[in-house]
Amino acid sequence: MAVSTMQAVNVIGVVDDIDDVISVLGESGVFHPDDVPAFYSNTKNFTHLQTKNIYAEPLTNLKASIGLTKRKFPLIDVSDFNPSFKEMEIFATNTAKEIDALVDDREFVSEQLIEAKESLNDTKHFVGLGVETEKLLTLKYLKTRFGRLPKESYEKLSAYKDNPYVDFTICSEDKSHYWGVYFAPIDNCGEIDRIFSGLYFEKCDVLGVNDTPRVHLQKLQELVPKLETKLAESQKRLDSYLDMHAERITRYLSKLEELYLYAKIRTKALQYNRSFIIVGWVPTEFAKPLKRRLKKISSVSVELSDAKKEIEKSPPVKLRNCFLAKPFEFYTEMYGVPKYNEIDPSLFIAITYIIIFGIMFADLGQGICLSIAGLLMWKLKKMKIGKILFPCGISSAVFGTFFGSVFGFEHLLDPMYKALFGLEEKPFEVMASQNTNTIIMSAIGIGVLLLIIAMFLNVYTSIRQKNYGRALFSTSGVAGIVFYGSVVFGLVGQLFLGLNTLTLPYVLCLIVLPFILIFFGEPLTNLVNGEPDWKPESWGGYIVENLFESIEVILSYVTNTMSFLRVGAFVLVHAGMMMVVFVLAETVGGVGYWPIVVFGNALVMVLEALLVAIQVLRLEYYEMFSRFYSGEGRPYEPVKLITE
Repeated sequence: MAVSTMQAVNVIGVVDDIDDVISVLGESGVFHPDDVPAFYSNTKNFTHLQTKNIYAEPLTNLKASIGLTKRKFPLIDVSDFNPSFKEMEIFATNTAKEIDALVDDREFVSEQLIEAKESLNDTKHFVGLGVETEKLLTLKYLKTRFGRLPKESYEKLSAYKDNPYVDFTICSEDKSHYWGVYFAPIDNCGEIDRIFSGLYFEKCDVLGVNDTPRVHLQKLQELVPKLETKLAESQKRLDSYLDMHAERITRYLSKLEELYLYAKIRTKALQYNRSFIIVGWVPTEFAKPLKRRLKKISSVSVELSDAKKEIEKSPPVKLRNCFLAKPFEFYTEMYGVPKYNEIDPSLFIAITYIIIFGIMFADLGQGICLSIAGLLMWKLKKMKIGKILFPCGISSAVFGTFFGSVFGFEHLLDPMYKALFGLEEKPFEVMASQNTNTIIMSAIGIGVLLLIIAMFLNVYTSIRQKNYGRALFSTSGVAGIVFYGSVVFGLVGQLFLGLNTLTLPYVLCLIVLPFILIFFGEPLTNLVNGEPDWKPESWGGYIVENLFESIEVILSYVTNTMSFLRVGAFVLVHAGMMMVVFVLAETVGGVGYWPIVVFGNALVMVLEALLVAIQVLRLEYYEMFSRFYSGEGRPYEPVKLITE
C-alpha cells in the first residue's frame, strides 16, 4: 500500500530561456505541471505567458486528414528535429489539403460505386417490366411506387377488390416477398399509400432512366467493374502519396504532438516583468537529475521541497505496488486515487478481493478455466480485468479443492483426501444441512474481521494526516473499534460461548462510554485538533440532531456486517446451481447428459463469475472503503510523449 514520494519543483528564470526550460521539463517525461496560484498567494501582478495552445489547430487538422486515410503513423523521438512553428503550420496545412483532395477523389468514386450497386440490386427485381422507368415515374395523373410486398400481405389484397386502384403488379419474387409496382391516382394517392403501408409495403428508389429495367441492368453490370477499377486507382494514388511522404508526415506529426504536450507547461507558466515562474511535481528519484539539467540554463533557479511539507497544495499521487497489488490499481482508480497522505488501498483490495472471490466461486475446475480466460483477456486484448481474474481463478481453485468441487462434481477428489489425509470423503460438505449455519456464521465472522481491519486502517490514515480527533472519536476510530468489537464479542460470548460477558461494567465501559464518545465525536474532534470554534452553536440542537444520526450509525454497523452474508450465500448458490445442472443432465440422460453438463458449467461459470466479481467489489467499496478511504486525490499525470 504505497504511494511514490514526490517533490514540488519551483522554476524561476528569464523569459528568453523559457523554451529551453520547457524542453527540459517535457523531455524528462516526469514533470507534472501545476497552477502557479496554488503555490503563490499573491499573483495579482503576474500575467499568463500563453493562454492558447497554438499547436492545437495544425495538429488537429493534420490528424483529422490522416484519420481519413485509415493509415497509422507511429510517434517517434524527434528531439533532434526543430522546425519553426511557421514551418510546421505550413506543412500541416498543405499536407492536409493534399490528403483531403485525394480522399475526396476516392470517396466520390466510392459513393458512385455504392449507388451503382444499390441501383443494380433494386433494378434486377424489375427486369420483367417492359416499360422505360422514366416514363412511369413522370406520368402526369398517376404516382408510381416501386418496392416489395410480403407474400402474406399480397394475399390480403383481395380484401380491397372493390377499390379499383388497389392493385399490385408483380415483376419478380424471392422467398418472402413479391417485387413490383403499384399506381395511385394523384387524387387518391394518400389513401392508396396508407393501404399499402398497412400491408407492410417497402418502397425502394428506382432511378428514372430512359431504358427498360433489363437494359438498365445490363449497363449497370458493365459500369460496376469500371467504378471498382477507378476506386482502386484512386486508392493507389492515395497510398503512393502516403508512402512517398511517410517519413516527413511521421516527423512533423510527432513534433506537433510533442510541442502540443509541452505547451501545457507553457499555458500554466506566469510572467512577472521579464521573469517567468513554472511550478509542478516530480517523483523524488527524478528530482535531483532534473534540477541538474535545469541549472545548466544560466538564468534559471530551481527550488525543490518535499511534498509532505506541501500537503495543502494537494500533491499528485503516483501509485507504486508489488506484482500482486498492481492489477488492482484498476479498482482503486475507479473509486478515486488516494490523497498524498492517505494510504493506497490496492494491496488491501488485492488480498481481500482474491480471498472473498475464491470463497464465493469455489470450484477447482471452473477456477482453472477462469484463470486461463483472464490470462487470455490480458495477453490478447490487454483488458485490465483479465489480470484481476487470473489470481481470482487460482483462489477459486484453491477453495474449490477444500470444498471438493470440480466442475460441480462434489466427490471427484475423495480419493485424494483419502490418500493424503486418510479421510473417506471431502472434509466439508457445502450442501449438508448441518453445515449451513457454519457457512453463514463464518461469512459474518469474515465481515467482522474485515470491518475491524478497515477501522484500524482509518486510525492509521487519520494519524498520518494528523487528524487525531477522527482517529479517536469517529465511527471508524478507536471509539468505533471498541464499541463495535465489544458489541460483537459480548453477543458471541453471551449467546454462543455460554460466557457471562454482558455484565454492567462491561456494558458501561466498553459499549456505552465509546458510544457517548462517538455521539459527541464532532466537538471532541475539533477540540483535539485545536479548532478554536470547537463547540456547536447550540448543544440542545446538536443533541437532538445526533439522536437521529446515532440510529443511522448503529444501522451502518449492522448493515455493513450483514452485507457479508452474501459471501456465505454464494457458496450455497454455487453448489445449488451445479446441483440443478446435474439433475437436468440425469433427467435427460443418454447422449444428452454430457452436453448439458458442459453447457451448464459454462453458463454457471459466466453468470457466477460476473455476479461474484460485482458483489465482491460492492463489499470493497461500500462496506470497507467507506470506513477508511476517501479517494479524493489527484492522479500523477506527467507531460510525456509516448513513442512507439
